Amino acid sequence: MRCLLCERWSLSHICKNCQEEHLAPSFYTRKIMGNIPVHSFYKYNEIENLLHTKHTDLGYYIYMILARNSMKKFADSFEYEGRVAALAIDDHSRNGYSHTALLVRELKSKIIRPCYGKIRAGNRESYSGKNYQYRLLHPRDFVLKPFKENDVILVDDILTTGLTLTQAAELLHTEGKRVLFCLALADADKK
Repeated sequence: MRCLLCERWSLSHICKNCQEEHLAPSFYTRKIMGNIPVHSFYKYNEIENLLHTKHTDLGYYIYMILARNSMKKFADSFEYEGRVAALAIDDHSRNGYSHTALLVRELKSKIIRPCYGKIRAGNRESYSGKNYQYRLLHPRDFVLKPFKENDVILVDDILTTGLTLTQAAELLHTEGKRVLFCLALADADKK
């Protein structure tokens, strides 16, 4: 097959050279709920075309590459006393896979335990392209399933307004869980 970025022959959808040159993660931080850090690895506009593949057959492979280049590297260097649950936000399957579950899977380590299907939106409302007011009027209505860890890392693919992560964090707080921080592939605020 050919690399999607340089069109050279490659065994992967994006060759190693392009991954190193174009997909080396940076580290950006902003806060939600006043004090919860949200760390992201890419500026949205740098990988926008790749992110738009998430609901296609190709999206599975692209998200795996992005997750290995960001989430896996993060997990390999993460240090913490105790065990932490990593929860994918809005973990609904489309096209046979959940893109946020792919991200969480790459966080697996001695410290971080990926948890799947633990926090899901009660509705299937799409926030894509919607403004903050629309998002406020159509909350996710998250449903939380039990899990044993008290410390949590929330994971989403794109950080826009921060409202989705805020709603999820608020629910976790009411259940006695502590959100240490959130991770997102890309921050739409970073241009």
